[in-house]
Amino acid sequence: MARGHKVDNVPELPLVVDSNVSSNGGTQGLLGALTKFGVTDDLMKVKKSKKVRSGKGKYRNSRYVMRKGPLIIYSEKSKAVKQAARNLPGVDVCNVHRLNILQLAPGGHLGRFCIFTKDAFDELNAVFGTYDASSEEKKGYTLARPVMTCADLSRIINSDQVQAKLKDLKHNVIAHDKAKKNPLKNATMMKKLNPYAAKAAELRAKAEKDRHAKRAAVLKQKRSAAGKKAKLARNKLYHQLQDEQKAAYKAAEDLIEEEEKAGNYMPGDTESEEEDD
Repeated sequence: MARGHKVDNVPELPLVVDSNVSSNGGTQGLLGALTKFGVTDDLMKVKKSKKVRSGKGKYRNSRYVMRKGPLIIYSEKSKAVKQAARNLPGVDVCNVHRLNILQLAPGGHLGRFCIFTKDAFDELNAVFGTYDASSEEKKGYTLARPVMTCADLSRIINSDQVQAKLKDLKHNVIAHDKAKKNPLKNATMMKKLNPYAAKAAELRAKAEKDRHAKRAAVLKQKRSAAGKKAKLARNKLYHQLQDEQKAAYKAAEDLIEEEEKAGNYMPGDTESEEEDD
């Protein structure tokens, strides 16, 4: 189920079916038998997953991709299953004497949904042997017996018997730092060099806080009704002075123009020059 197979309605795992499951009805009979044993969900999952391969791989004689379905393992006595299952999408078949790791664990992921015929299941002991007897087909091959009687490894490691034999943890005492620390960036080092550094930092923080409070008060006063009224008065006075200055310049220019017309003023003559003469 973790690998993606839909086996909720399968009565038992591994699923072992009769050897002549497809000898009479062919593909139709095999499909009916699989439906009877609850394999329909997995077959429908495979059928719906068929889609066009992305990329240029579709041009290399593998245009479609499809999820893996059940694997039917048969023997020579039930070899009719091989021909009956060839038109079922996603269903693979394999002889029990030639089991393929690429079919048992596609992509390196264990958990393939395997369906055995009865005669193939009976021949597993002859192919792989048992814990007591060696294999009849593989010379010198026996099933790997588990070495540990208790598989709870964490419980074994944390047991008092194992912990009593282990060495204590080593704690390295650092005599000095590997790199010299900059007191301008390291507050602890600055306090060691300058005991007044903490008080100075406190005073700077207080001054900064007072500055922000004073600025906030000034902004609040400016944004109040009295502040806006005072600003209007200052603007009015400024514009009044500007108008008076412009009027004075205009009067002086008019006077110079009248004197030029009367011939009493020549450009460049000033009172200071007359005094020097």
